[in-house]
Amino acid sequence: MKRVLAIILGGGKGSRLYPLTKMRAKPAVPLAGKYRLIDIPISNCINSNITKMYVLTQFNSASLNRHLAQTFNLSSPFAQGFVEVLAAQQTPESPSWFEGTADAVRKYQWLFQEWDVDEYLILSGDQLYRMDYSLFVNHHRESGADLTVAALPVDEDQAEGFGLMRTDNNGNIKEFKEKPSGDSLKAMAVDTSRFGLTPESSKERPYLASMGIYVFSRETLFDLLNKHPSHKDFGKEVIPESLKRGDVLKSYVFDDYWEDIGTIGAFYESNLALTQQPKPPFSFYDEKFPIYTRARYLPPSKLVDAQITDSIVGEGSILKSCSIHHCVLGVRSRIESDVVLKDSLVMGSDFFESAEERIALRNGGGIPLGVGQGSTVKRAILDKNARVGNDVKIINKDNVEESDRPDQGFYIRNGIVVVVKNASIPDGTII
Repeated sequence: MKRVLAIILGGGKGSRLYPLTKMRAKPAVPLAGKYRLIDIPISNCINSNITKMYVLTQFNSASLNRHLAQTFNLSSPFAQGFVEVLAAQQTPESPSWFEGTADAVRKYQWLFQEWDVDEYLILSGDQLYRMDYSLFVNHHRESGADLTVAALPVDEDQAEGFGLMRTDNNGNIKEFKEKPSGDSLKAMAVDTSRFGLTPESSKERPYLASMGIYVFSRETLFDLLNKHPSHKDFGKEVIPESLKRGDVLKSYVFDDYWEDIGTIGAFYESNLALTQQPKPPFSFYDEKFPIYTRARYLPPSKLVDAQITDSIVGEGSILKSCSIHHCVLGVRSRIESDVVLKDSLVMGSDFFESAEERIALRNGGGIPLGVGQGSTVKRAILDKNARVGNDVKIINKDNVEESDRPDQGFYIRNGIVVVVKNASIPDGTII
C-alpha cells in the first residue's frame, strides 16, 4: 500500500446539507457526537495502511483545515505519511475553480504525478462506511484492471439515484449509466449472487450502484484527464469515456453498510441509527478498525438525576434533571433541568461556559449555551454553540416540511428543524 496515493474529494457547496454547510465544508460536518465526516475516509486509509493522503477542498474549508491540522500528523523520520489539504486555487494556466470531481484532480495532477506510486485511490469526504481499501486495491491489481469502481448492491427504489454499472460474470463493467429510470433502469439489472450475495438478497438488490470510490492505474488516470479536458466529472463523463475507448474496467462489490450523507434527512437518520441496540448498522466500537478523530482531553460527562435511553452522549457534557430519548449529544453539551429531548441531534459546543459566565449572561438578558430550563426539543438538529432559551418548544407544531427562517436562527428541512450554528432562540419561543 506504500505505492498508493489517496485523493479525498471535499465536495461542492453542499447545498442539500444546508444550513449545516452554511459555515463549513461537507466533510467537516460533525458526526456521532465527536467525529467529523472526513474522519471516515482518513481512518479507513490508515487502517488499510495507506498513509499518503491529499484532501481537495473548495468551499468553507476553514474548519476542515483546522480539524485536519489538529488531528492527523502521520509524518515521522521513518515514514512518508501525511494528510495534506489542497485548496482550490486560480493560476494563469487554470483560472477557474474546481468544476467537478475529475476537474479537481486534473488541476492538481502536476503534484500527484510527482509521487512514485502505481495507483490513485479516489474517495469522497462525505460518506459513512468502513472499508479495507487494501482489499480493493489488491482486487484491482490481481484483475489487471485499468480502473476499478466500488459497487454497492441496491434495490430498484435506491437505484434511480445512482450511477449504475452492468457487469458480466467476471465483474467486467460492460455499461455505465448515470441515474437511469424506466426500461433503461431495468436493463441494468445483473445477477448479484455471483458476487457473494444470497439468492434472496440478490433478488432484492439486483443493481450495482457506483459508490463514487475508484482505483485508477497511474497511466489510465492521467491519460483520461489529459486527452479529454472537457470532462469534468468521473461518474458522468470519465467512466463512460473509459468504457468507450476499451479500457479494462472492473467492479469491486462492497456488501456492507454504506451511507451517502448528502441530505439533511440522510444525515439525521444516519446519526440516530447509531443509537440502535443491540447492534447499530454502523459501529464506532470496533477496536480492530477504529475511527480516529481529534483528541480533545475533555472531562467525563456529568449526569445529575437525568433519564437517558437509547442515546449517545459526548464527553464534557453536563445534563441536569432532564429526559433524553433516542438522541445524539455532542461534546460539551449543556442540558438544563426539566428539558425533554427526543429524536434529536445536539452537536454540542466548541468551548465551555463557567457558572459565573452563564449567570452573567442571564442577568444581562442573554442566553447561555445549550438547552435552557423547561424546554422541549423533538425531531430537531441543534448545530454547534446553539443557545436555546428557557421554556422553548422546538416541535414543528405545524408539520412544515421545508422553511427558511434565517432571521430567527432556524430552517426546516425534510420536516426536521435545524437550528443553525451560534444561533440564539429566545425564551418561550415555539417552533
